[in-house]
Amino acid sequence: MGRGKLRIYLGAAPGVGKTYAMLSEGHRRVERGADLVVGFVEHHGRRRTQVMMHGLEEVPRRELEYRGSTFTEMDVDAVLARRPAIALVDELAHTNVPGSRNEKRWQDVEELLRAGIDVVSTVNIQHLESLGDVVESITGVRQRETLPDEVVRRADQIELVDMSPQALRRRMAHGNIYAPDKVDAALSNYFRPGNLTALRELALLWTADRVDEYLQQYRDEHSIRSTWQARERIVVGLTGGPEGRTLIRRAARMAAKGSGSEILAVYIARSDGLTSASPKELAVQRTLVEDLGGTFHHVIGEDIPGALLEFARGVNATQIVLGSSRRKTWQYIFGPGVGTTVARDSGPDLDVHIVTHDEVAKGRGLPVARGARLGRSRLIAGWVVGVAGPALLTLLLTGTGATLASEAGPGFANEVLLFLFLNVLAALLGGMVPALASAAVGSLLLNYYFTPPTHTLTIADPENIVAIAIFVAVAVCVASVVDLAARRTHQAARLRAESEILSFLAGSVLRGETSLEALLERVRETFAMDSVALLERESDVAPWTCAGSVGSHDGTPAPERPEDAEVDMPVGDHMALALSGRVLPAEDRRVLAAFAAQAAVVLDRQRLAQQAGQARELAEGNRIRTALLAAVSHDLRTPLAAIKAAVSSLRSDDVAWSEEDEAELLEGIEDGADRLDHLVGNLLDMSRLQTGTVTPLIREIDLDEVVPMALVGVPMAKVVLDIPEELPMVAVDPGLLERGVANIVENAVKYSPPDRAVLVSASALGDRVELRVADGGPGVPDSEKDRIFEPFQRYGDAPRGAGVGLGLAVARGFAEAMGGRLTAEDTPGGGMTMVLTLRVAAGRPPVDPGLPVQVGSTSGTTTRKGRPAT
Repeated sequence: MGRGKLRIYLGAAPGVGKTYAMLSEGHRRVERGADLVVGFVEHHGRRRTQVMMHGLEEVPRRELEYRGSTFTEMDVDAVLARRPAIALVDELAHTNVPGSRNEKRWQDVEELLRAGIDVVSTVNIQHLESLGDVVESITGVRQRETLPDEVVRRADQIELVDMSPQALRRRMAHGNIYAPDKVDAALSNYFRPGNLTALRELALLWTADRVDEYLQQYRDEHSIRSTWQARERIVVGLTGGPEGRTLIRRAARMAAKGSGSEILAVYIARSDGLTSASPKELAVQRTLVEDLGGTFHHVIGEDIPGALLEFARGVNATQIVLGSSRRKTWQYIFGPGVGTTVARDSGPDLDVHIVTHDEVAKGRGLPVARGARLGRSRLIAGWVVGVAGPALLTLLLTGTGATLASEAGPGFANEVLLFLFLNVLAALLGGMVPALASAAVGSLLLNYYFTPPTHTLTIADPENIVAIAIFVAVAVCVASVVDLAARRTHQAARLRAESEILSFLAGSVLRGETSLEALLERVRETFAMDSVALLERESDVAPWTCAGSVGSHDGTPAPERPEDAEVDMPVGDHMALALSGRVLPAEDRRVLAAFAAQAAVVLDRQRLAQQAGQARELAEGNRIRTALLAAVSHDLRTPLAAIKAAVSSLRSDDVAWSEEDEAELLEGIEDGADRLDHLVGNLLDMSRLQTGTVTPLIREIDLDEVVPMALVGVPMAKVVLDIPEELPMVAVDPGLLERGVANIVENAVKYSPPDRAVLVSASALGDRVELRVADGGPGVPDSEKDRIFEPFQRYGDAPRGAGVGLGLAVARGFAEAMGGRLTAEDTPGGGMTMVLTLRVAAGRPPVDPGLPVQVGSTSGTTTRKGRPAT
């Protein structure tokens, strides 16, 4: 009998419907006439799951005693004796009770499969062994029950049971997953939207990877050799050459093979400038990358391979795409090249792809703004051919002439033509100077060795004088033509380079780039300078001040005055661009002037943006003052009027007040004074926050020392306090924390119904502690959750006497001042929950609060019993 087939329903979290889907599949197979039994299904008290078990044959479970308690497990022997065609076995990662046939349930399933029984089972993504650390980093909970990935990977079918985090939380809030007393704790901890979203992504990616294995198996069976990549992050190394477009498109094709893959194109520039890159080509490649959904990055680095690897590891890249080198063969004597070095140093975590292109071994070939017109190699070759060539030719001709049978050699005319060939060749290679030197050396050698009388500088035959003169004239003309062509080529390349730079500069203006530092860095790179500074002064006699600067990599400061710089470019009457490092030729100042003008525009734009921000701050201040006046006109006058009325009544001689009446009036005075004190305190706190004068005194403290103090004055029946004693200490300012918590609780009590107490609970998650204040009020829509933290904002139909709307604004300001944050969430069953996140004190790792608790292979949660506030 063959091995049975395994089908697994995979979920991202408990409650997504894996067991329900498995039972639905069981009913479908029974309807088709299959012999199916339920080996083990755990319904966890879920009514709909219990209903789905009706009509399915269930094999009785085996009871086991362990530590004084009775547990039930799947009876493997009974299932084997029954020998059904299909068995439903829930919770594949479950750990069996000691004394069972096997330690793990997946081992029980293996026995059933070996017996030829098909098995349908369920498992959550967090129970895979390879994902244990990842899940713990996301949820803060270490999964105690895991199973090897290979067990799931060997399954014949894997079906993902997917559900959005919002839908799963709604199911949880409706009581469809856990008991009502566990819902709040579960939603506040393990079943957070962020946790569920991350787990869902893990499940989707793992399933996609399994699909990739199926496809690979199919390709092998059908001899398909094309590859299919998983989700990747690909870095493309650019040099500024035309091959960059090929690399970007190749990387895009690689990214298209894996869902969610990213492309990051990076150009590594040396600190000596952009002399080897075309700004126009870089701009085109930037546009191409962005059109393909990637991002473009510009990085400065002296060591190109090291900078590229550092960037790739910094962005968590998985692949690097480089082009084959454009260097000539002889240039490899200077080093192995960027591609070889990156591949050698990449390590096992980065795959390096070397892509061929049409520019391989053709040389750099990029326009340069300065440098030799013909290149160093051509100059050397020109001098060798122009000087050494005639000498070698003389040795050859004199040796040949001595061995010829005739008294004469090749003939003077032929000898002149041979020397003229060397002269033309020297002109083509090295230009004017090597050609003139070749003409001089060649004429002397012709005169001394080949013009009668030989071995003297005397010329007897006038025809020979004319021949040598023509030789020199032709050599000079050829050298002039070659030099003029080289000059024109250089000018054309330079003008093209300048136009590309100016085009890039104009593009930055159209794109609205407003970073002065980035522009100055571009100037420093383009002109290969050490440092650049934009200087300005208010008048001709005022001192210069630096509006922005970029220093050199070795720490050399930027010039502080135009006189201290090697190059200064005036911008208007009271502004100048100062550069240090070397003296620029006059032809570079035209492009530098464009950069200087753009720098002035960027500086003006930054200042206008700053002024606009100040104007917005002033407008906000005016709005707050207007709101404050409105609050003072009513909310502050209301308690004052009550106090005034009570005092006037007590001082009145017309009425004889009883002791109870006097006590009531005094209580009213005290309540009004407390309200005034609270309102004035919030106003002062908001003023301190607005002016930035809040300086927290951070120290380590336990929450249960501060929170009860914040509840003084709140009726005991209105608040239920749940602060576990084993929580780690937090790094906060106790005074600010007390004021913030008091405002949050007061706001919650204000909106909570009279018959429902406000729950104040705390829990530890990773390196943070969260204090949650949950009310049962009307709640706030998601679109208004951020607005309620603004000053003088009261949501809904809050009565005018309910405060000036500063409590939550002050609480959030204090939380942020202490390095924490305050957010709002919906309370399950209605209402709103304020979540105050605080940092755990340094050196005090949080204690695992035990949420959620593992029950079988399904995650559950527990909560500690609350105690009344004191």
